[in-house]
Parts: sequence; structure tokens; C-alpha cells
Amino acid sequence: MPHVRSAAERENGSGGDVTPGTPSPTHGARVRQRKRSSDVPSDVNKTNSANLLLNDQNKYKSMLIRTYSSLWMMAGFVFLIYMGHLYIWAMVVVIQIFMASELFNLLRKANEDRQLPGFRLLNWHFFFTAMLFAYGRFLSRQLVNTVTSDKLLYKLVSGLIKYQMFICYFLYIAGFVWFILTLKKKAYKYQFSQYAWTHMILLMVFAQSSFTVANIYEGIFWFLLPASLIAINDVAAYFFGFFFGKTPLIKLSPKKTWEGFLGASVTTMLSAFVLANFMGHFQWLTCPRKDLSTGWLHCDPGPMFTPESYDLPGWIRWREVTIMPIQWHALALGLFASIIAPFGGFFASGFKRAFKFKDFGDSIPGHGGFTDRMDCQMVMAVFAYIYYQSFVMVQDLSVETILEQILRNLTFEEQHDLYEQLGKLLTRGN
Repeated sequence: MPHVRSAAERENGSGGDVTPGTPSPTHGARVRQRKRSSDVPSDVNKTNSANLLLNDQNKYKSMLIRTYSSLWMMAGFVFLIYMGHLYIWAMVVVIQIFMASELFNLLRKANEDRQLPGFRLLNWHFFFTAMLFAYGRFLSRQLVNTVTSDKLLYKLVSGLIKYQMFICYFLYIAGFVWFILTLKKKAYKYQFSQYAWTHMILLMVFAQSSFTVANIYEGIFWFLLPASLIAINDVAAYFFGFFFGKTPLIKLSPKKTWEGFLGASVTTMLSAFVLANFMGHFQWLTCPRKDLSTGWLHCDPGPMFTPESYDLPGWIRWREVTIMPIQWHALALGLFASIIAPFGGFFASGFKRAFKFKDFGDSIPGHGGFTDRMDCQMVMAVFAYIYYQSFVMVQDLSVETILEQILRNLTFEEQHDLYEQLGKLLTRGN
């Protein structure tokens, strides 16, 4: 008689009679089942839970080290803000050098470097060439205004600015030829990968940091407020995640939580509104700097920093409230700092995971390297510059703008001729 399979045999996938000596599927062999896409391994959930700051056994020690480092950095930062625009620019340059050093070292291979003497020097040649190109374009106006009192120095500086692009291009071509001449047969792949890596570093560091310097000279406010919002968002996210974080936010950064992200967003928005009002009362922060001097500043704050009164409904205790127009713009900066800028940090986290290292460096105890601290700042600096140029800066021609064009494009003799021509026109008008 044909064998009829039982219900149990059908469930286990066995067919027909069991051969003697062969273990039964229900006893000896493990039945393989396809893992469903919705099934999450328990070890993954355990790993994500263990990575949260809430479950970190050494979190208080880590927080203490991080707090001490932050206080020291904050004290130095406040001192440089007090010293002025030129010193803040110098700080940005120093940070860039540290960042470049950290990034250059990421993909270095000691064996290859020993066979290529001078190859590291080539990286720094490209670095300082990019620095001359980026800052020369942004700070030419301030440099010319600084030396107008000295005729010889003015001519020298004007010539450097006029041929700045050619000088930078020549320096870059010199580095390019240098690279070609140093190629070695067994190191082609390593050298070309380092060449591409160097250019990526220059793009990351200077394409964003040059906007930071431009923001400084438009008024320290446009540097200080965005930078402060990123720091506040970072600190708030850390503490909200430290005490309340339970829900992982993104796999690229296991210690980030939704509680930290949302708490930091609210804190950053409120801080932006309050800080804009506080900073807007100081001309040292709001006045643009037209030269490279370090003296005190006095200027008309303009309508953006002039408080306006708003009437409140009768059921509110206060009849009116005064708000600076810049505070509404600060909300836009706060929104970007809390929602978009953190993705700069996520990008850095993904990059570190791709190359299997924890931090870009160890220059700052408890924080990692300078690149670890600047990932979100670079994204924010570009947005602050573009936002200022698009929505805040007055686009109309002014006397200062015309004078700037005259100083940049006319020689000393041509400026003298222009002065005489303007004198004649004014005399005829009278």
C-alpha cells in the first residue's frame, strides 16, 4: 500500500518512508527556515542597546573629561572673540592645519612613505597653495584697505592681488609637475590614491572654511552665532541622550538617539532666538570689518539690529514686546543647525566606519580630533554665508562698494585722475 504522510510529516517537509539508519528530521537534523525580512536578530538589538550612552558603564568618566575639554576650548574661544577678527581668522587657519594633518595621516602607509622621500611635503605644498587661492579671493578688499596709506606697499599689494590667480595656478602646476616626476614604478597606485585623497581634503577643508572667514569679516555675529548654535546643539544632544536616550536614531552613529536629537532641536531653536538678541546689542559683533586692523569698531547697526515693538493681545500681561528683525533670521539658522547640520556628523561617522577607526585624531581629550569637532561646523558655515548673501545683505550699490572697486581695479595714478575728474564735475555742478 502506498505510504500516506501524516500531518506532522508534511509540516517537517519529510516525504515517504524513513530509511533505516537515517536520523528522523524531527530528531537529528535541524530544519532550515528562511529568515523573514522583518526578523531582527536579538544580538543586533543588544548591540544597539549597549551602545547607547544610557547604558554606558563609563559614561560619567567620559562626561567629566569631555566637560573639562569643552570649558578650556570655550575660554580660549571667548578670548579670541575679544581680540577681534584677525585673531579669529588665525584660529581658523590653525584649525585647518590640524584638520589637514589628521586627514593626511588617515591613509598613510609607513612602508610606502619610506620609499617616497618628500611625498608628504608635496601634500603641504598643495595645502598652502589652496590657502593662498581661497583667502586671497575673500580678503583682497581688507588687505588693500589696510595698506592704502603707504604708496609703495599699496602698489606691491595691488600687484599681488591682480596676479593672485596666476600665481596660485603656477604654484599648483609646479606641484603637479613635482608629482609626475616623483612617480615610482611599484608605488603608482598608492601615489595616485594619495594625490586624489589630497584634493578631496583640500575641497573639504577650504571650500567650507573660506566661507567661515568671509562670515567673520561681514561681522563676528555671522561667525559666532552659527558656531554657537552647532556647539549648543551638540551639547544638548549629548546631555539629552545621556539622561533620556533610549531610541537609536541612525545606524551610522550608534550613540545618537531620537530623544537627544529632538531635545537638542528645541534647545537650539530657543537659544538662537535669545542669543541673536543678546549679540545684536554689541557693535563689536555686528559691525563688518573693512580692513585687517584690530582696532575698536563703531558703525550704524542698521535695521536688522534695531529693535521693533510688537503689540500683544489684551489677555497677556505684557502689552508689547521688542524683537530685533535679526531674531527671525536666527530661527532659520537654528532650524538648519538642529535638523540639517548634524548630517555632517553622520557623514563623518560613516566615513570613519568605512575605514574602521574611531576618531580622526586625539588632539582634544574626550572629543577626538579637530576634524571630529568641525564636521557640522563646516556645513553650517557655508549655509550661514549663503543665507546672509541671499536674505540679509543689502544688494544696492553703496559708496563703500564703489570705493572698493576703485581701490581694487585702478592704479594709484588712475585713482588720482579720477579724483581730478570728479572735482571738475562737482565744480561745474556748483
